[in-house]
Amino acid sequence: MMGAYMMFYASVLFGFPWLAAVIFGIALTALLGVGIEKVAYRPLRKYPRINSLVSSIGMSFLLQNFAVVVFGGIQRSFPVPEMMKKTIILGEVRIQSVSIYTIIFSILVVLLLTFILQKTRIGLAMRILSTDFDTARLMGINVDRTISFTFALGSALAAVSAVFYALRYPQIFPFMGQYPGSRAFIAAVVGGIGSIKGALVGGFLLGMLTVLLPAAFPEYSGYREALIFALLVIVLVFKPNGLFGQEAGEKA
Repeated sequence: MMGAYMMFYASVLFGFPWLAAVIFGIALTALLGVGIEKVAYRPLRKYPRINSLVSSIGMSFLLQNFAVVVFGGIQRSFPVPEMMKKTIILGEVRIQSVSIYTIIFSILVVLLLTFILQKTRIGLAMRILSTDFDTARLMGINVDRTISFTFALGSALAAVSAVFYALRYPQIFPFMGQYPGSRAFIAAVVGGIGSIKGALVGGFLLGMLTVLLPAAFPEYSGYREALIFALLVIVLVFKPNGLFGQEAGEKA
């Protein structure tokens, strides 16, 4: 949500070119993520993880209501470049060009994220840190810097998601992130927290339940939300760590 607003004002208020506005919004959102980590998470590291969870929920509400006060609660039209307004016709099928761009860019982002986590020193540090803080410190890893980078990366990815969501539904408002955010969380839990492959599979399963199943069986479209949470409950009962999640002792 914050990334979409930052890009909106950079483009509309300051006259940035569209691509420059996107980069500006992503960069500012990454910096915002680093600041939030320092204020809302770093002081709670020595306490049970539930404290950080409660803090994250509180920060989410704080940002949403901050946006209401600063930006106003009304919907604003998000600038969409002409190349993403086109409709591609394949026989009887109509595909919006923004959907194609979203798929292509999502694949590129996943590949980039996989490369960072698997092939770079900072990615190795992130994976070690997710297992054990003490082990990470003994290996000479700068814990604060690694966590700050993680928050910056995660916030930047959230900004990218917000931009493409706003391109698909070109209206932005303070609470626009609630629905996709909750679904992204469910997809991550179903697939397995910490697993990129799990997040992809979880997202695919949710897409099947929310789009393809109602299209194939319109009479069951009213049960879409119930099916999503039923899937979450079933996975947590039989696979508490998610479909591709690992036990704490198995993480590398």
